[in-house]
Formats: sequence, C-alpha cells, structure tokens
Amino acid sequence: MSLINEKDLEQLTNVKDTTCVSIFIPTQRAGKEVLEEKNKTHLKSLWKEVATKLKEKAVPESKIEKIGEPIKALLNEKSFWRHQSDGLAIFAAEDFFEKYTLPVNFDAHTYISEEFYIKPLVPMFNEDSRFYVLALQLEDVALYEATRYSIGKVVVDDLVPSKLEERVGFDYKQKHLDFKTQNSGGENTIFHGHGGTSDEVRKEEINKYFRAIDKGLETVLNSESVSLVVATQDYLFPIYEKVNTYKHLIKTVIPGNPSDSDMLGLHEKAVQVLEPELEKIKKERIKKFNELNNTDTTGASVTDILPAIQQGKVDSLFLENRSEIWGTYNSDNMNVTIDDAQKEGNYSLMNWGAREVLKQGGHVFLIPEAQMPDKNSKMNALYRF
Repeated sequence: MSLINEKDLEQLTNVKDTTCVSIFIPTQRAGKEVLEEKNKTHLKSLWKEVATKLKEKAVPESKIEKIGEPIKALLNEKSFWRHQSDGLAIFAAEDFFEKYTLPVNFDAHTYISEEFYIKPLVPMFNEDSRFYVLALQLEDVALYEATRYSIGKVVVDDLVPSKLEERVGFDYKQKHLDFKTQNSGGENTIFHGHGGTSDEVRKEEINKYFRAIDKGLETVLNSESVSLVVATQDYLFPIYEKVNTYKHLIKTVIPGNPSDSDMLGLHEKAVQVLEPELEKIKKERIKKFNELNNTDTTGASVTDILPAIQQGKVDSLFLENRSEIWGTYNSDNMNVTIDDAQKEGNYSLMNWGAREVLKQGGHVFLIPEAQMPDKNSKMNALYRF
C-alpha cells in the first residue's frame, strides 16, 4: 500500500490558490486516545484556529465554508478515526482536498499561504532504500515490497499454494496444519513425530517446503540487491536460513507469527529491524558534507543556497526540523529577502527549498538542531558540482 508517492507530491506542489491550508496533527493508532476520539478533537480544534485566522485575513466567509466543508465531513467519519497511524496531514483549498494517514510523528502545525506546506512530508521521500518482507508460516507464505513509508503485496506465481504443493509433492498445507496443531508449543516447539513420522522426516518435509519457497522467490529476487527480512516464529528461521540462497537476507528476524499482524503492523516491525540500513543514505550525505565543508561544494547561507537550488545544483538539502526561515525569493534576479517572522506576503523559504529539490530528484533531510552539519545555519546544502 503506497501511503504517499511522487505523483501525490507533484499534485500538492502544483496547487496554487490565494488560500491554501495545511494541517498536521500527531495521531495514535490505538488505545485510550482512540476510544476517546482525541485525534478527531485535535483536528476540530486546529480547524477552528485556522478558520479564525482566515477571518482575520479577510477571506470571504463563503470561501472559508468551502475550504472547511470536507474537513467537517471528515470529523464525522467514525471508521476513518478508528484506523490511524502516527500522523495525519490535511491539505485544503477552495477546490481541493486531500488527506494522508502516515507513519510520521508530526508536530501539530498549521500553515496558510498561497501554496501547501510540504516540509513535514520530506521524510517520506528522502530515502530510496527498498526492501522485501517475507511473511513465512508453515501453512502460508506472502512476499511484500516496501520502503520506509510504503508496503504492497507482491504476487508471485511460484508461491501460490497449488504451485508449492506441486513442488513439495504432498498436501503441504493440510499436513503442516496438522503438525502445527499437534505441536502447539509456538516458538519453543520441538519436532515431535506423530502418526509414525519421525522428527527427521518431518523436518525434511519442512526443509523441502522452504527450498520450494526459496526457488519461487528467485523469479523476483534474482536481479535484486536489496534487503530481505523474514517475519516468522523463531524456531523456523534457522531452518529457512539454511536453505536460503538470496545473498541479502537480513539475519535479524521479525519474531512471532506473521498472521498476528496486519500488513501495516508487519511493515512497522520490518522498519524497526532495518532502521540502521534505512538511515545509511542520510549518514553518508552528512559525512560527505563534513568532509567538504567550507569548500565550493557545500553551502550554509540561505542567500547562496536558494539560487543554487534554482540552478539545479543541490544534491542534498539539510533543514533544521523544528525551525523556520521566513521571507521571499525572486527567481528573476535570484534575490533572497529574509524576515524575522511570518507576515502577509512572505512564506517559508525552507518549504520552497524542499519542494524544488524534491522536484529535481535531490535529497532533503529534516535534521535536529544538534545534528545539523553546519550548526551556524538552519539550512545546509551539498552541491552536485
């Protein structure tokens, strides 16, 4: 399931209106907060604040009503509020409305301008690491392709039950269901024989089943070099690991029965396992900036960085995540004006920079103040040339 993609981002950045409203709230997936509808209450409160600001800006009441109509409708969708992730992003204009439930811990924030505020979304696009998740059970198997912020099931013909049964040579599903029922020790299961079948024969049947799965995966993974992480019970992983032929198998398993989680829950656990790998690109870019700092290939001045962005020179843009730079940029003469605060007519220069760099296929990273490569500036850049 793709949570938000490049086409969505392009759509958001192409919307131009005199009044574009962006709202971000942190949300909870489950628990007391969901039961008490705190997520919904939070959005209702923020929309009330936005509506007040719009009135202060002399936006016509009819336009405010039109912008707020889908937000008010969303507040009444009970099923929507029962299925949240870590953050909710809403983008509304007079003739536009989009919402995204995302695994990003947003700070509560509202933004009113002639464009949408996409800076909080950049973590969704600054990693290009893909990976696969293999949900492995004795009675079922599924393969998923994922990134840090998306997951989707991969249909593999050679992994469907009928094909696996042909390869293994017996009714693998029923026999393994029988085996699972009679050996219900979960992750501490020992291979006890039953019905005259020895431990060694039973284990060899599972080996054969796993070898068939490994063979089936070749059709997808034969030309890949991305990570494969397995979700299965602990006692099964060593058996699969021995028959696996894919070179990029992650040795850390997602423990437990995959059927105990839905696809998004499985994705969340996989990201936790692969966190060091998914941070690799950011760490490499920061290291390169530090090695080249104070040379022509790095920048720490907003007045230098924005023209470089316009010229397509920026490979990686580093933005202090809890800060903002207000002002305007004139692309005709490449002149940057910086203001002390938000006011009528100016906008977020960080948002402008993030939007343009992402359009050009560059990397944008939101960085805590203490981890900024050059801490003397809220905006750093690593140039392509």
